[in-house]
Parts: sequence; structure tokens; C-alpha cells
Amino acid sequence: MGPMTDRAASHGAGVGALYVHVPFCVRKCAYCDFASEATRRDDPCMGEYVSDVRSQIAQAADLGLLENCVTAYVGGGTPSMLGASLLGGLVRAIREACPRVAELTCEANPDSMTDDVLAELVAAGATRVSVGVQSLDDRELVALGRIHKADQARERLAAAVGTGLDVSADLMCAIPHQTMRSWDDTLRQTVDLGVGHVSVYPLAIEEGTPLYDRYGEDDVPWNSEDVQADRMEHAHKVLEDAGLARYEVASYARDGKDCKHNQAYWTGVEYLGVGHGAASMMGAKTYDVVRRLYHWLPTRPQGPASAARMRFSTLDQEVEFLNRRQAWAEDLMLGMRMTRGVELSRFSCAKPTVESLVARGLVEVIDGRVRPTHDGWLLGNELYGALWELAEE
Repeated sequence: MGPMTDRAASHGAGVGALYVHVPFCVRKCAYCDFASEATRRDDPCMGEYVSDVRSQIAQAADLGLLENCVTAYVGGGTPSMLGASLLGGLVRAIREACPRVAELTCEANPDSMTDDVLAELVAAGATRVSVGVQSLDDRELVALGRIHKADQARERLAAAVGTGLDVSADLMCAIPHQTMRSWDDTLRQTVDLGVGHVSVYPLAIEEGTPLYDRYGEDDVPWNSEDVQADRMEHAHKVLEDAGLARYEVASYARDGKDCKHNQAYWTGVEYLGVGHGAASMMGAKTYDVVRRLYHWLPTRPQGPASAARMRFSTLDQEVEFLNRRQAWAEDLMLGMRMTRGVELSRFSCAKPTVESLVARGLVEVIDGRVRPTHDGWLLGNELYGALWELAEE
């Protein structure tokens, strides 16, 4: 570690959030296009990978990049597949490197979220667990390529709630075999199990996945835009009636149970991604410090570049530099995913755009903030597209 004058914090650099990617899973799901690979449960590569990731986290801490980090998220893939020892060690390493972290989330799947894993997460200092449930209907789970059963998901969710961890459940709609009744059952059963947070997503059939190979670009009735909208509308009603308020386009939470890490993404907080497939977003000062950790990264352009986006893969990395206007437009677009919206003053250079979006019924201006309307939620692509166009003006 260099002298204190070389540390990120002394230069106004550093991140507020850390994302750690675990790219292992038992089997790729039929819809999955994430950076993950099917891996044997006893494959030694998982231990080697965790060791490398822990080393990178420690190096980032030595550079001062994590001194002001307040949220951390271990995603995948399937982090719970690492088992209690490896995952617990990773959580402890994050705790040691990020002394100010107040929220630390680990993703898990019902088939590998054992009692030992849950106990070790609690002991190591995790605060949240996000469980990939997707459905509580066995026929739907098979169609999605999930390896757990509905009964197992229910039992594991209840076990997670019983540990005292904050528990989130991911659910998916507009999927094969799903009806409005089965969707309603999944929603209500999930809420009844006591989770404090639910995220709901319409299925996206991505190129290169088994579902795409099966259906291609055909218009399948169970995944139409109208069905997606109806399912999301129904989720809104059921979850809000149960006391979970929507705070982001796809996320609902009981009071105080919203995910602070996800909100960091939507509110322009700088974040560092570690591991294969992990993404980062940081300002120019922080990027210059990160280059000491990843010396092969390109030098940022001189001039008005104000942010850098990065994503790492096994052999190379993608780096994109944003100028001030692009960074501003992206912050507006991401901020409008939140129910509280964005301060009107942030739109000082885009008043015609706000007026147009108001006229189209996609946003409203209340108490000095521009907020998405109900139609803005349902027509999110139109809203976000209009805001991103500001980057090119």
C-alpha cells in the first residue's frame, strides 16, 4: 500500500457501492443470458476464484477505494452454490475491506440456500439475502429450467425469514404455462411467507438462450406486451395491498426494507464491480485510481470525460467513457426508475423534454420533482428513450 497521499479518499475518489460477481451455477436456466457457467458443485475452480476475488477486494481497499463504501452486493450466477465456508469467507473479506458497509446482500437459490449457508451468512455479517424464486408453480419452474421445486422454495424462504436476515424474493411473470390465477398464487404465497422485499420482472426472451432457440422471435401469447402489463399491474395491486410499496419500477418493499444497493445504481452513486462479468461505474478521479489496480485499463481521454463504465470478462474488458452530457442524461434516465423521480432542477437544460413528457402523460411534476406516472411505468421504454436522447443533443 502506498502512502496516505496516494489513497483514493485523499483525492475525493472512491466508490459508494461494491458489486462482487460469482459466475457459477448448477445449470443455466432456459432464459439466462447472464455471465454465468454451469459448474460442478465440487469444482476446485470455485475456491480459486473466490481467492482471486478476495485478493482484488483487498487491493482495492489498500488503495482507499472502499473507505466510503456503504452497500455491497454478491450476485451471480448463484453465490449460495459456493457453500457456507467459501461464501462466508467472501462476506467476511468484504466486511473487512468496507468498514462502513451498512447493507450487504447475497443472492441465493432455494436448492443451495441450506441452513448452514444461512447460518454462516448471519455469522459473517450479511444483512440481506435475495432469493431467486421466480415462480411457486412446479410446471412453470420446469419450463424456465429452474432446478428447485415450489415446495422447496416455500420452505427455504421461510427458513431465511426465520434467521432475521432481510429477505427479498425475485419473481417472474409472462412465462410459459402461467395464468393470472397462478401468478396471483405465487404473489400471495410469497407475501404470506413474511418476506420484506419483492422484485417482479416480465420474462425477456434473449437471443442465445434455450427459450430463444425454442420460440425465436415469434409472438408468443403468454409473453405479449399486454400480458406483461396485466401481470405487472396485478403484482402492483397484490403487493401494495399487502403493505409492500413500490419504490422502483420493479421493486416493492415493506417500510425500511428497500434495497439501498439497487438504489445506488439508480441515483448515480459510483460503484466498483469485482469478478468475471462485473460492471463498474465511476467518476474520472476514481477511474484514475482504479487504473493502479487494473494497470491494463486505457488512459481516460483528456477533457470533459466525467464518468467511465466498465465490464470485465475472462480475457478482456469493455471500457466506455461518458462525457458530462451523457453522464447527466444517464443519471436522469436511471433516476426515473424510482418512484420519487428526479429533482426538477436537474432538468434545467431540458425543459422542452419535460413539457413533452408531461403532455404525453409519462411524467408529472409534484413538489419540485419530476416523477413517472402510472403510464410512465408501463411505457418505460418510451420514457427512458426520450431521456437518453438528451445525451445526443
